[in-house]
Amino acid sequence: MPTDLIIRERCFQWGQQTYLMGVLNVTPDSFSDGGQFNTTTAALAQAQALVAAGADIIDVGGQSTRPESEQITLAEELERVLPVIRELRAKITIPISVDTTRADVAKAAVAAGADMINDISGGTFDSEMLPTVASLGVPIVLMHIRGNPQTMQQQTNYQDLMAEIYSFLAKQIAAATDAGIDRQKIMIDPGIGFAKNYEQNLEIFRHLRSLTALNCPILVGPSRKSFIGRILNQPDPKARVWGTAAACSAAIFNGADILRVHDVKEMRDVSLVTDAIFRQSAQA
Repeated sequence: MPTDLIIRERCFQWGQQTYLMGVLNVTPDSFSDGGQFNTTTAALAQAQALVAAGADIIDVGGQSTRPESEQITLAEELERVLPVIRELRAKITIPISVDTTRADVAKAAVAAGADMINDISGGTFDSEMLPTVASLGVPIVLMHIRGNPQTMQQQTNYQDLMAEIYSFLAKQIAAATDAGIDRQKIMIDPGIGFAKNYEQNLEIFRHLRSLTALNCPILVGPSRKSFIGRILNQPDPKARVWGTAAACSAAIFNGADILRVHDVKEMRDVSLVTDAIFRQSAQA
């Protein structure tokens, strides 16, 4: 079992309960809520609503990572996330994560008040990311991906999906610790929807527990994603809340420690009930 982690005076006791990372996209083009929260006022109001609903972490992202999304400039990303992080830090007490693949954004975001880094590239897009995070002394989420958001959905041909995800994450955990990041501050994410097709996303849920051998907390981000839309025949991402709930329950049952979600109020209920059934029976 991974060691407990303290982030901004909040103790994360892995295995005891499921933690919720609330999504705050300050982008015009994210797949389910693009343009809704890309002013500082709207972002703050949404963050406060996520906290009130039970979020344990707020994840601020200025670069959309939906399939085929365009890469924005460093200046644009900084302009989107820094004012929001500063405003949130002044108003909320829970940990703030920044969703970025750029070391310069990570550094500036932590200076503005962010507490951790969520890197969809697992530290592979920017060679300075892992050394920068080590120097900052903050936790990082390392996610599995192939290619980048423009190319990833053409890179779904795996010989052994879970073995390749495991191998990539093991390699990046080693790279992170070699760079000087404390092993206890590393979290992993199998990357639902990132260079994965429909069947592969489902396979990750079925075999998620295999990643517990890496001995890092596991984050899963199923929220509103297209595999749920396909199952439900539901093109509107916001109408996938109960499909997301089912995926979240499955993730918890199979070893997830953190769920990255948009609908925090509903997923708080889901996680509390799933924890009561599964975790408390496992600990009995």
